[in-house]
Amino acid sequence: MEMLSRILSSLAPVRATAVYATVLFVIASVLWALGPQAESRVVDQLSTNLHNLRHGQFGTLLGSAFVTSEGQTYLLLPGLVCLLALAELLWCSRGLIQVFAIGHVGATLVVAAGLVAAIKLGWVPVAIAGVRDVGLSYGAVAVLGALTAAIPSRWRLAWVVGWLTVAGVVVASGADFTAAGHTVALILGMLVSTRLQLDTQWTIARSALLGIAVLFGLLLLVGVSPSVAPIAIPAGLSVALTTAWATQWRRFART
Repeated sequence: MEMLSRILSSLAPVRATAVYATVLFVIASVLWALGPQAESRVVDQLSTNLHNLRHGQFGTLLGSAFVTSEGQTYLLLPGLVCLLALAELLWCSRGLIQVFAIGHVGATLVVAAGLVAAIKLGWVPVAIAGVRDVGLSYGAVAVLGALTAAIPSRWRLAWVVGWLTVAGVVVASGADFTAAGHTVALILGMLVSTRLQLDTQWTIARSALLGIAVLFGLLLLVGVSPSVAPIAIPAGLSVALTTAWATQWRRFART
């Protein structure tokens, strides 16, 4: 009992992360136990595709954040926990939940509106209205974008343009609408970051969490189109480094 109390006490600063990760793990395990057919039905019911939204199933805007297609939950959990834990340490539970929700719901609705317009204009087939759209990635990418507020000011612009370059290259490669959703979520997170007031102390532990969060963010952004990773990642890194150099040179010239 005492050991359990200590564990719960140690998790208190990241309780929202711990609860969300636990729920994801339990749901994934239950769906795996029920078999692929049951999992497929659940994913279909919780998908935020146009078919469900047109029929008033707005509960999918919440439920879709708790399931992933193709059993990817176990693969994503370690990186997700590091990203969300860092954000929760910086903003507390309420801030993390707000940023995640804004990214998840906001990007979903923007993508849905874009798909409606694309269907009416004949740019995409009508069948895309029934394509599955579930997962945690929109919310997670928004949290990644919101970390902009915690990046030291001298590196902040490089951070922003680097991530936007990676996301933009993936979208330009012709990836599916998920890539566009990630870009929208990233921008939403960056916009929210302008409202966050942080006095960040970058300890070794937090720096390690940030490193893992960066790798996880790259996995989410380029995972929808792995073949473009050799282009998107170097492009983002090159733009970020060039921007960082230009920023430092400008400051040096002023002084």
